Amino acid sequence: MKKHPLDRLMNRLSLLVLAGTAVFLAVYWHRIPARVPMHFNAAGEIDRWGSQAELLILPVIAWLMYGLLTVVEQFPSAWNTGVKVTEENRERVYALLAHMLSTLKFLMVVLFAWITVWCTLARPLPVWFLPVVLIALFGDMIYWLVRLFRAR
Repeated sequence: MKKHPLDRLMNRLSLLVLAGTAVFLAVYWHRIPARVPMHFNAAGEIDRWGSQAELLILPVIAWLMYGLLTVVEQFPSAWNTGVKVTEENRERVYALLAHMLSTLKFLMVVLFAWITVWCTLARPLPVWFLPVVLIALFGDMIYWLVRLFRAR
């Protein structure tokens, strides 16, 4: 299946954010405190501190998630679509699901980049962070799933 311009854009932006996060860490590594926040509660307060080296876990997870979702994108026939896929709707259904995956990849990459940068600043997350993340992720999924069920 040929990639839609939206999916290509989301993948390029995701790679740009991933690379930017790696460059940020490389450039600012010597300024990052020895102890950085590694976990936050629902209110954004720091509830676990870790070493500077632990900070590398976040971009590694982001790269792994991006890679895994990119592999999943390549096998649309293996997806559980939630709707019956027929010859007539196959292209539409797979395109909408590909859009959902590419936008979710982008949102997750941005989320991990934000947390990585915030941890380097050794500050608690803003109180609005969790609600905004949940609304963005679930809102994106709901948007694409509604479009999927309308398109079947």
